[in-house]
This record gives sequence, C-alpha cells and structure tokens, in this order.
Amino acid sequence: MEALRWYGCRMDKDLQSMQQARDLLEKAFQAQGQYADFSQERVDSIVQAMSRAGLREAERLARMAVEETGFGRVEDKILKNRFGAETVYLAIRDLKTAGIVREDQEKGIVEIASPVGVIAAIIPSTNPTSTAIFKALIALKSRNSIVFSPHPAATQCVLETARILMEAARAAGAPEGVIQCMSVSTLEGTHELMKHRKTALILATGGLGLVRAAYSAGKPAFGVGPGNVPAYIESSANIPKAVRDVFAGKCFDNGTLCSSEQSIVTDEAIYSSVMEEVKAQGGYFLSEAEIDVVGKLVVTPNRAINPQIVGRAATVIAGMAGVTVPANTRVLVATLKGVGRQYPLSIEKLSPILAFYVEKDWHAACDRCIELLNYGGLGHTLAIHSQNEEIIRQFGLHKPVSRIVVNTQAALGAVGHTTNLFPSMTLGCGTMGGNISSDNISPLHLVNIKRIAYSKDRQSTTGTSPSTMLTGPAGPPPKSSVTVVRLVCEEDVRNALAKGEKIYVNSKSVITPSARDLASDKDVFLFVS
Repeated sequence: MEALRWYGCRMDKDLQSMQQARDLLEKAFQAQGQYADFSQERVDSIVQAMSRAGLREAERLARMAVEETGFGRVEDKILKNRFGAETVYLAIRDLKTAGIVREDQEKGIVEIASPVGVIAAIIPSTNPTSTAIFKALIALKSRNSIVFSPHPAATQCVLETARILMEAARAAGAPEGVIQCMSVSTLEGTHELMKHRKTALILATGGLGLVRAAYSAGKPAFGVGPGNVPAYIESSANIPKAVRDVFAGKCFDNGTLCSSEQSIVTDEAIYSSVMEEVKAQGGYFLSEAEIDVVGKLVVTPNRAINPQIVGRAATVIAGMAGVTVPANTRVLVATLKGVGRQYPLSIEKLSPILAFYVEKDWHAACDRCIELLNYGGLGHTLAIHSQNEEIIRQFGLHKPVSRIVVNTQAALGAVGHTTNLFPSMTLGCGTMGGNISSDNISPLHLVNIKRIAYSKDRQSTTGTSPSTMLTGPAGPPPKSSVTVVRLVCEEDVRNALAKGEKIYVNSKSVITPSARDLASDKDVFLFVS
C-alpha cells in the first residue's frame, strides 16, 4: 500500500510538471511573439537592465545556491554569477542581433537576424544561478523567450534568479512572460518541455543522459559533453606557476565546472619537481590503499559520480572515505598507471581530486591525454603548460578537443575568463563530443540569419540606376578620392543625414527599399556617372 501511495504521488508530480511545462511554454510563446518585433535599441536596454539586476544580486543568489545544493563555495559562485551577469554582458553588448546585422556591399548580400522562438533551458545543480543568468542574457539578446527547467536540487535558487531577471526585463519594457521557470521539475516534465511543439531550441546543461535526451527530442539542441580535462605540465614549463594554475582551476568552486582539470600529466624528467610542488601547494598524494577506498566512494559501480562528493572540499571527501589528511589539504591526488574501469579516479570527478600520470616524454604524454579524453572528455578542453611553442602547436593539431588553453587554468580559461575566448557558460564539444557546435555558445547561435542576395548584374531592369530614380540627373562629379558605396541600407542613410554628409553611388550601387524611402525627399545621394 505504501508503495502504491508513493507511486501515485510520483505520477501526480510528473503530471503536474508536464502540465506546468505546457502552461509556461504557452506564456513564453505569446511573449516572444511580441518581443520578436523589438528594435535593437529596446532589446539592448532590456538586456542591460537584466545584467545590472544579476550583478546586484550576485552574492545573495550564490548563497542560495550553496545552501540549497550543498555544492561549491559561496565566494566562487559569486564570481560565476558576476561572470554571467557582467563579463558575458560586456561581450554581447554590441552584437547586432536584430534587423540588418551585416552587409557585404561588394557581393550585394544583406544579412538579417531573426529570433528562433522559445528556448528550453536545462539548468544543472552544479552551476545553477550563473547558468540561468547566462542563458537568459543570451536568449533575450537574440529576441527569444526562455523557459528554465532546473535540476530538482536547485529549484528554489533558479526560481529566484528567474524572478529577478524577469522583473528587471519587464521594468525595462519586455513583455510579461518572456522569462519563465518550472517550479515542479521532474524528468517527465523536462522531456515535455524539450519535445513540445512550441519549443524552438534546447540549451542543455546537465548529465550525459539528459544531454542525450535533448539531442533525441526532435529539436535543434546545443548540449555540453562531459569534461575529463587533462592538464599537461611539459618539461619547459614554469612548474610553480603551472601547479598553481592547475590547483586554481581544480579548487575553483570545489571542482564543479565541467572545464575543471581532472588529471595532471607530466614528463618523467620533471616528475620529482612537479610532485614536490604539488605537495607544497596543498596536494595530498593518496597511497594505493587510499586510492582504492576513495575510488569506491567517488565512483559508483555503474561508473557514475557519487553526488554526495560533488562540489565538496578535499578534506570533507577524505573524511567521508575514512582517510586522514592534513587540515590544509586542498586537493587529493591519485597516482595512476592507466585509464578506464580499473582506474575509477581516471574519470571526471567534479570535486578537488586529481589523477596523476608520469610519462616518458611529450609524445607519450600526448597519447595519455588522448586516452583520458576518450574516457569521457572528447571535444571539451585540454590545458598545456609549456614554453615550447612547437609542442604547444602539436598538441593543438592532434588533440580531439575544442579548446586548448595555454599556461592558464582550464576551469576559467575555457569559459573565457582568463583567456580571450568568448565568455560562455555553455561550451560546445563539436562532433567529437556528440555536439552540434564546438563553439563557446553566444547569442549568435540563437538567431536565424536570412539573406537578401542581389543579382551579380545589379543594373536596374528598367535601364535606370537606383540612384538616378532617387536623385534625378547626376550631380557634379565628385573628387577622385570619394568612395562609391555599392550597397546602401537605411542605417547608412540615417548616419549620412545625421552627419550632413552625401552618399556617392553609381549604376552598380544597390539601395535597399527602406533606404530609398528614407532618402526620398532628402538630398543625400550624389550619382557618379
């Protein structure tokens, strides 16, 4: 009877979640229909307001995330929230995502951005608030609406993040309902959200099973593969800095970023120096017996990560395993001889635990890195610490990853915080990792581009050039230094009028209808015969 009662409650929750997904999608669909007509200026004003709100609430949301999930460190989640709200905003602020976004005057091609529609956004428990901020900003920047499906362990902090962003967006003029969040999130409800006919695209961040479900939902989807990231310390590296960078990435938010380092691979020639530096910076080398007991705690029999250790401090995990370590231990380090099922700690661990490999030379290290990537990290990220440019290039040429970060930490380097990669919380792994893109996902991935393509012979079919129809007889020939514009759009005319300048055109110039209308009663064109 008790089992039947539980089953009934489970079914009721699934049905409630599925119905909520449908209801929120309907609201988001209606809102996006209005939002799709917003100008670039209105969109940018809304996104700026959301950025400011996210930045203002970064600390409170970080505390909520840690309290609700138990994962990570408040100070690091504050940085992630600020990264999503500020760094990402600054990177997308000047992007053109509405109307005409690019013109090739020489080829006669005009590119026009249009939104995709309603985006289903799957939010993980490891980085809940920062991922929600990031996905909301890029969705609204591209004139889409968004519906969040948070991991059940992070529902409340994501709901609050969505509320804050929606209030800021609405105050700046966005339609009500353009940001929505499920409060009853189950697997069945999430599947309904992803498969629903009013969902246009999926942004999936979560476990491998959920990402695969997103790709099988029958919708375009950007997913993120696992990141079993190797960090190679080559013989020419600055060893103290290399270890410091690896530890900074591994310890950041207790290893919850998928771009965090998972293994150190180093050369035999510098093995002793690297090992001593690891110890000096707070690394604890586990004995063979301790490797076995920690491996059994961290990895379940079906090769999944034990959620109880995710985002926990190294000392906490050691205590859970019954291993005594110094109080200042930052990272647990396991020296391994191989990769695979027999070596549980060779997989992605989402915690301050590193595998440690010693190889004969950089060729053997290269092979080991590829082996690690094949064991759950294909297409994601690799870090290399070296002063040898040739070896760095060889790693870039031969590694099956989308990001190779050099002489910096992988965790924040891959997302674009310590490198000049595009700032993003969604890192595509390319076809190597079963993803549709190898990019750091941005608003430009969330728009459709329409193209107006003019005939290669751009002479008017009437025998009269477009500029003559606008301006009448040709004016005096301009100086030889002037530039004849081959393609004129409305923005060109508006800028010329504002500056009191002329636009020089000839028989091959193409003038868009909106530009022609704006210039119809103004003396802005000069025809060059």
